[in-house]
Amino acid sequence: MTLKTITPEEARTLGARGAAIVDVRDADEFAREHIPGARNAPLAALGPGAAPPMALNNSGGILVYHCKSGMRTRANAAKLAEAAGLCEAYILEGGIEAWKAAGLPVSADASQPIELMRQVQIAAGSLVVLGVALGAVIHPGFYLLSAFVGAGLVFAGVSGFCGMARLLAAMPWNRALRA
Repeated sequence: MTLKTITPEEARTLGARGAAIVDVRDADEFAREHIPGARNAPLAALGPGAAPPMALNNSGGILVYHCKSGMRTRANAAKLAEAAGLCEAYILEGGIEAWKAAGLPVSADASQPIELMRQVQIAAGSLVVLGVALGAVIHPGFYLLSAFVGAGLVFAGVSGFCGMARLLAAMPWNRALRA
C-alpha cells in the first residue's frame, strides 16, 4: 500500500479538522524544530509491539506523516501505511522544509542541541581534517587518525552501530534528550 502525498496547505487544513500530524524524525530533531501540535513517533519506534500512530490521532481517522524533506516518509511509506492500520493516512510532500517554505508556522527551540547525526558529521569531519593537517605539518603518523575515523564510518554504515553517536549522545549537552 502506498500513501498519497499532500501539500503543506492541505496538511494544515486536515490538522485544523483534528487529523494527527505525526513527525517521524528522531526526538532530537523534533525537540529543535517541529510543526505546532505535531506528535513525535520516530520511524525506529514504529514496528511490531509499538503503539500505533492512530493512538496519537484526536479524531481517530486521519494521520499526516512528515519528516524533514519527505525522503524518509517516502522511503518508508509501506511501513507507515501498515502502522496507520485502518486510518486514512497521508505523507506531507517535502516534509517540514516544505511546510516552512509555504510560510506556515513552526515551533523552534534553538537552545536544543543540533541533531545527533549532524554532531557526528561535524566531529568526524573535524577529526579527518585535523588528522590530515597534523600529518602534513607535524608527522605522517597523524594520518592514522583520519584512517581510523574513516574506518569507523564504514563500520557504522555496514553494522548500523555508530560508536561516535553513542559517545556524543552521552555528552552533557545531549543529556536532556535522553531523559
